[in-house]
Amino acid sequence: MSVRPISGTSAAGIRGRNGRGTRRGLPALVLGVLLAVTSCGGGGTDPGSGDGKGGGKDSTAAQSKQSEAVVTIAPSNGAKAVDTSGALKVAAAKGRLTEVVVKDAGGAKVDGTISGDGATWTPSAHLAAATAYTVHAVAKDAEGRTAAEDSRFTTLTPKNTFTGTFTPEDGSKVGVGMPFSIRFSRGITHPDDVEKAIRIRTEPAVEVEGHWFGNDRLDFRPEKYWQAGTKVTVDLALDGVEGREGVYGKQTKTVSFTVGRKQVSVVDAKKHTMQVVRDDKVLKTIPVTTGAPGYETWNGQMVITEKLAVTRMNGETVGYGGEYDIKDVPHAMRLSTSGTFIHGNYWGGDAFGNRNASHGCVGLRDVQGGWDGKTPAAWFFDNSLIGDVVVVKHSNDETIAPDNGLNGWNMPWEQWKA
Repeated sequence: MSVRPISGTSAAGIRGRNGRGTRRGLPALVLGVLLAVTSCGGGGTDPGSGDGKGGGKDSTAAQSKQSEAVVTIAPSNGAKAVDTSGALKVAAAKGRLTEVVVKDAGGAKVDGTISGDGATWTPSAHLAAATAYTVHAVAKDAEGRTAAEDSRFTTLTPKNTFTGTFTPEDGSKVGVGMPFSIRFSRGITHPDDVEKAIRIRTEPAVEVEGHWFGNDRLDFRPEKYWQAGTKVTVDLALDGVEGREGVYGKQTKTVSFTVGRKQVSVVDAKKHTMQVVRDDKVLKTIPVTTGAPGYETWNGQMVITEKLAVTRMNGETVGYGGEYDIKDVPHAMRLSTSGTFIHGNYWGGDAFGNRNASHGCVGLRDVQGGWDGKTPAAWFFDNSLIGDVVVVKHSNDETIAPDNGLNGWNMPWEQWKA
């Protein structure tokens, strides 16, 4: 092989730093050029010629290592104003999903499930509104080679929202009859989605079911009264739930309450007595008066929902016109929304234990002002909890409606669940 001088330069023209010709350096230069030409030329073969040798073989090997699995994420990367339900979907083609991690900006994970065939992943619940999320998904093909995809998106900011007002309050100690009841500020037309966003946990564990009264009230209870000492925790994950078209929840809250001792008091309207039964033992029998003829007290199981040391009772508020207006009724506890109370009565004379003389309430002997803590009304007031049950029987009236107060216990369990 002959080696040509570098273009535009003769061998004799190469000089050292002293400006003289450097004949001793010439053989080294020629050798270096020769090696360079030999290594770059590869024996005269073009590395891109595709002859199946050298670089072409390496390229094919690299392609064979790439996974055939294809991961797709909806919504697209960078999407904004994404719907909180139904929009997030992860899928794999020519492979199976092995990992899907969805997190909000705070690092909280979104639970979800990979289908049995590994083709899809779906979230277990709705997403929160006005929230940024990241998605990382991994799939493997038949050869076990992995493919991954990442995406970011932000959910919509609702123009219209709803909230729920609930009872009992967080941290409460309640009686065994207390349901968890929530009333919504807007009528709900997607009840299944809203109910799914409310989780009830109990210690000890017991089945708890929800029942809708109309489209704005949802109550939860077990089949029978709570067991004394039960701890109940309610997770309200309503943020982002579309309760009705274009109207989204905006609450995320955890509420806990504890069930106290078991107390169920039984009023017999014919005998004019009430037995206070605590932990299945009769604690006290109290003379009472119930609704007079034409004003009979409801039968059925009624839950104490409010305790008032003193209150005003006006017949006009419950449809009885001006028949009564008592401004200082002592030791009053509400049993129904329609105005049934069990309360102290200082004007009943000898009615207690003898005859029914009220306008539908259950009356216990008391003194005006409620100052005497030894009266039956004061004793019962002091020994009762919100959520205790008062059962009325043998009255000449119908059973109270389950939605009149927190009185769902009057509905059979199968109907409640349906």
